[in-house]
Amino acid sequence: MRILYGVVGEGMGHATRSKVVLDHLVAAGHEVEIMTSGRAKEFLAKRFEGVNRIHGLHFVTEDNRVRLGKSLWSNVLGGTAGIPRNIEAYFELIAEFAPEVVISDFESWVYLYAKTHRLPIFSIDNMQIINRCKHPADVLEGEMVNFELARAFVKSKLPFCDHYLITTFFRPEIRKERTSLHPPILRPEIISAQASVGEHLLVYQTAEGHGSLAAALRSVGIECRVYGMHRGLEAELVEGNLRHRPFSEAGFIADLASARAVIAGGGFTVMSEAVYLHKPMLVVPLRNQFEQILNARYLAHLGYGMHADHIVAATVERFLAAVPACEEKLASYTQDGNRDLLGALDEHLDRAAAGLY
Repeated sequence: MRILYGVVGEGMGHATRSKVVLDHLVAAGHEVEIMTSGRAKEFLAKRFEGVNRIHGLHFVTEDNRVRLGKSLWSNVLGGTAGIPRNIEAYFELIAEFAPEVVISDFESWVYLYAKTHRLPIFSIDNMQIINRCKHPADVLEGEMVNFELARAFVKSKLPFCDHYLITTFFRPEIRKERTSLHPPILRPEIISAQASVGEHLLVYQTAEGHGSLAAALRSVGIECRVYGMHRGLEAELVEGNLRHRPFSEAGFIADLASARAVIAGGGFTVMSEAVYLHKPMLVVPLRNQFEQILNARYLAHLGYGMHADHIVAATVERFLAAVPACEEKLASYTQDGNRDLLGALDEHLDRAAAGLY
């Protein structure tokens, strides 16, 4: 089939997860055209043909907080410049590719194309869980305003898709039809990694303003292999028990697989990989980013880790004391790679090819 695939460009998690699905589609013989924005374009263009850049929304973060006003202003300015490029790409696609089905990883332009041309459209992402599932009161406690705002945004993003395939490590009750839950999409390198229990903490934090985190880590004295705090590193920088490492995919996965535990932000990709590898996790979600807050609260709700608004030494010490109990909970988590999601997607594509949507 000719498949139009859209990938939201905010952050790299959507791109790395979509790469797994795209590899599967290409290997199955489908012809795929990709629409994306931001850094995701360069990432995917190195691996696939037919990758088109479009303008996408983005967040401005400062001091581990999403700055809503600055984000709005930045998107308004960027959006004005990006509209002509989007229209051009949109009409080129109509003339040259003529897709038969559309898949969106939270990307709006391909969704509009599908609805305009009455094509089957499937959503594959983790965000739709906010709107299409019920959530326990203790998970939402104190965040109802942010929850309702996030739910309204997610609901308006890709309404009335033919099916929503939601990737998640937690399993709330589904409240809407045409919805199914599937284990998270994992990179092949994560699936093949051999987990072991070392003595170091893996720390992954790319948001600005984390001097307090570094101070807390230094105070506990445990070796910390740190990614993201120092931008542009070309060689390891050692500061006491902190080993700041330049980013390497193989190195990061090796440090994750052998870590005693993980400290990171609330991004879905790293959290899913830590759960799969049975690594207890202390999560510091971005404030005003409800999806990260939800991920972090479910992690704690399941007993897989802890979450905190900010980290001081006492927070890390409480987390380390809780690690054995978290390991017990994580021991029951199982996932057969990406088989569940990709099998379900193949079934929906077969139904689309048969004209059942």
